[in-house]
Amino acid sequence: MSITAERKHALITEYATKEGDTGSPDVQIAILTERITNLTEHFKGHKKDNHSRRGLLKMVSLRRSLLDYVKSKDEARYRNLIGRLGIRR
Repeated sequence: MSITAERKHALITEYATKEGDTGSPDVQIAILTERITNLTEHFKGHKKDNHSRRGLLKMVSLRRSLLDYVKSKDEARYRNLIGRLGIRR
């Protein structure tokens, strides 16, 4: 359900705004999106896993908050980010 260290490093290098950037909202949103996608696949086989479902809802809420923050700061960056991640909105 969690992402591998290699995949996480690849996401960080792809979405980083500058060298050594691991905490910008873009990187955090990309990592959360990957984790949400993995959990969504998990639920296709484990429909009654309500404990993990709660964690999924918390991740979705956190991602939404981060996306709202990016949108308030820079609309073009927000549009670019949701386009690159393939998030509906």
